Amino acid sequence: MDSDRPQALNEAQQRHLLASLQYVDKLLCEIESVLTAAQSKSAFPKYRLDLTPAQARVVSDYIARLRAQMLRALHSLGIEPPEPQLGALHSIRVTLGFADIALEECRPKRMKGYGPMPADRAAELEGMVDELQSLVARLDAYLAQGSAQDLAARLERLERSGLDVAMVRTLEGIIHRWGLVEFRPALAAILDGLETRSFEIAVFGRVSAGKSSLLNYVLGTDVLPVGVTPITAVPTRILYGPTPRGRVWFVGSGPEEFPPERLREFVSEEHNPGNRKNVTRLVIELPAPRLRNGVVFVDTPGLGSLATAGAAETRAYLPRCDLAVVLVDAGSTLTAEDLALIQALYENAIPVHVLLSKADLLNEADRERMTAYIAEHVRNELGLDLAVHAVSVKPGHSHLLETWFEREIVPLCERAQELGQRSLARKIAKLKESVRAALEARAQHAARTGAGAEALAEVETALRVASGRFEQVRVACFRVTDGVRGLAREVLRRAAVALADSGDRPAREIVVAALEQVAAEQARVLTGLLEDLARDAARTLREAEAALAMQCNVPAEAELLGSLSELPRLDPGGIPAPEMPGRWIRLLGGAAARWILQGRLQRQLEAPVASALAGYGRALEAWARRKLAELESHFDSCAEIFRAQFERLESRAGADAGELAELKRDLAALETGPHEAIASR
Repeated sequence: MDSDRPQALNEAQQRHLLASLQYVDKLLCEIESVLTAAQSKSAFPKYRLDLTPAQARVVSDYIARLRAQMLRALHSLGIEPPEPQLGALHSIRVTLGFADIALEECRPKRMKGYGPMPADRAAELEGMVDELQSLVARLDAYLAQGSAQDLAARLERLERSGLDVAMVRTLEGIIHRWGLVEFRPALAAILDGLETRSFEIAVFGRVSAGKSSLLNYVLGTDVLPVGVTPITAVPTRILYGPTPRGRVWFVGSGPEEFPPERLREFVSEEHNPGNRKNVTRLVIELPAPRLRNGVVFVDTPGLGSLATAGAAETRAYLPRCDLAVVLVDAGSTLTAEDLALIQALYENAIPVHVLLSKADLLNEADRERMTAYIAEHVRNELGLDLAVHAVSVKPGHSHLLETWFEREIVPLCERAQELGQRSLARKIAKLKESVRAALEARAQHAARTGAGAEALAEVETALRVASGRFEQVRVACFRVTDGVRGLAREVLRRAAVALADSGDRPAREIVVAALEQVAAEQARVLTGLLEDLARDAARTLREAEAALAMQCNVPAEAELLGSLSELPRLDPGGIPAPEMPGRWIRLLGGAAARWILQGRLQRQLEAPVASALAGYGRALEAWARRKLAELESHFDSCAEIFRAQFERLESRAGADAGELAELKRDLAALETGPHEAIASR
């Protein structure tokens, strides 16, 4: 009987056959992409739709038959098709990375080889790139946080468990119906809270701010890796469990259990650079008493690290926590990124505690001055009154951390369930207000005539130009700060003139005065650039708010200008007193005296004056970076809301009665919805 069976193909024949059929399937995929592209809403369509719907359906049916026949033939020949090797999620995120690179190549500075750039288009191009890269980053962050799952199915599971989620379901339906994708991460965060019924305390901060050390001390463990190596992967959630264990999720696969001692393999840049292992979620369970009441602590990747994916994961996580602890390193200072983080947490209705970590590096007086300075800085920049506590885990200073934890956190842990419900209430109310504002803008626009479309296009362009100006001003500011370092001879020239004309003033005093004068002039140029930018940004946001007829808490011009304060001070302490010739020098006359004096000053003081200017240039550059980041954060917080409306509004200025009625029904549903009932459960 065996002799009657056909002989199997050899390995080479099987490989050739499989490769040929894989190529055929690739060609069939290209045919499908032609059909899809012809019917898509691509911005740059390649194909025109010259097939009838019936023809397209027949083509699809034949493709399906071809594939089915290929698989049956392979089965008959004893050849098994290979399993997929790549995860779709990972591939999409890699492709988004290439899209980001392609967008970066569209900046004016990258296009110098294509001819002169019209001056009035450079800012618009910069703004276009910023807008598109922001959308790419938001999509990447959405995929990174693992919330690309069926929100409707999760709602159904919650309803089957007996939880009243009527308002959340209403919000999900409205977000889906009107394509309000910018609100889906916030909705997913609310569902996470409803599913876990926990109270999450997340620890944020820059790399090496002491986040892991603080959590290890609080929980009485050493499981979280500590060190200066930038941390990557995803936020690590630490919750209660009867025995220590870890669980890790990867792209395309369920959880795998591991001993907590192996956590470093998944979260350190050393062992998982750039998250090559494609970790999507990490959970550590510990029998720690401080976790018994449903409290969950979260160790987030450091902001500002070289592992930019880690920072993206941290930003994606922001809406999910119920309480945020922001660490500021005592060896550093409050940065623009820290302020942006606090602002983002505040905008997501999340309470914030600010800690001055590594307080053992400071004496008691310095700790008090530093905490007061940080509190005042947050108040001036963000308008928030936040208490700042100094903490340390070092022996002899750990009582600072214990005191803060016992007074501020322990009472919250004891009320974890109640506070978790209140946190959900705040998040639902915040989302509800944001969705209502988006619908109201659309409803008001839908009731207009076609005259509004052109005005909207002008406002959108103005927002894009204003966004692009940030990069232009950034370049101009750095040109100024770089130039400061080369002004030593100008300082000494002015000092020589003053010395030749002066009476008995000390030479060092005159040199320092000239140094301060030159530094102040450059600081005024820098401040002028930023003030003009702040005025333009405020005006553009007001115009957009008026054109879209939606309230967005646009910052006033005075608020933006008020943040341009606290210029760094010049330190002339390293300038020695020069040795000057006697009074006879004035007998030579103006030009000759100035020439001799300048030569002497250059020989004796050019190096220390250049050093002082270099230090001041660095300080000015850091100040400019911080202020630009703060201004851009204020601008983007409103501009992003406005931008999300343009595509929805510009397709047509008016709307049919059915769409307007549906908008009004959804607005009415938001007004009458029982979101309080959800939060009180």
